[in-house]
Amino acid sequence: MENLRGIGLMTSFLEEARAQTTRLRRAIHDLPFNRELAQGVLRRDRFQHYLVQDSLYLTAYARALSMLAVKAPTAQIMVQFNQAAAGAVLFEQAMQRDYLDGFGVVMTGTEPSPTCLAYTSFMLTEAQTGSYETLLASVLPCFSIYAEVGTAIAAQAVKDNPFQLWIDTYASPEFQVSVMAAEAAAEGAAAEASPSLRRRMLALFQRSVEFEWMFWDAAYRLEAWPTRSFR
Repeated sequence: MENLRGIGLMTSFLEEARAQTTRLRRAIHDLPFNRELAQGVLRRDRFQHYLVQDSLYLTAYARALSMLAVKAPTAQIMVQFNQAAAGAVLFEQAMQRDYLDGFGVVMTGTEPSPTCLAYTSFMLTEAQTGSYETLLASVLPCFSIYAEVGTAIAAQAVKDNPFQLWIDTYASPEFQVSVMAAEAAAEGAAAEASPSLRRRMLALFQRSVEFEWMFWDAAYRLEAWPTRSFR
């Protein structure tokens, strides 16, 4: 690829984004949360913490996707991301509710953890102030990382895994198709972007991948507000 670049051909946006986040994405796969989930031995309190925070996250994510649809350059892309927003609420949160109802968890009054609040605030700020291109780069890792992790875990998960519903959701062909559509939209946007806008997209993509690592790590640590005792 370096030789191709040397004769004036540009690396695709996703190739460049993946290259600059290679170590970070490997670290996500190697997180104790994901290794133990694949082995079926993840503690229930850690999985429950993750589900609660991810439910809060997905509500904000659906809002960001709806804003992305508003900013979309074509009607086709507008429909694509409106459908993705609906999927985050109707399908992903439905899977979470199946688990949370089984655990007897009531979401009323639940607050986001520091990491969840930081991630959703970052994303919603970009939704309000950024362009179509920058917002797309910010939301794309949630598509791409979950596709990677879901398929990787599905390939190594133990039989009768108690987290099989979660695994099936993100390893499903339907989810993979939605991810490929989002990635294709990002490639199209980056191809038309100026060099400075492309660099901004890459920086936002990397920051969101960092937040993905932090989110799973926070769940494993059962992250809570350190100031709760002062309330």
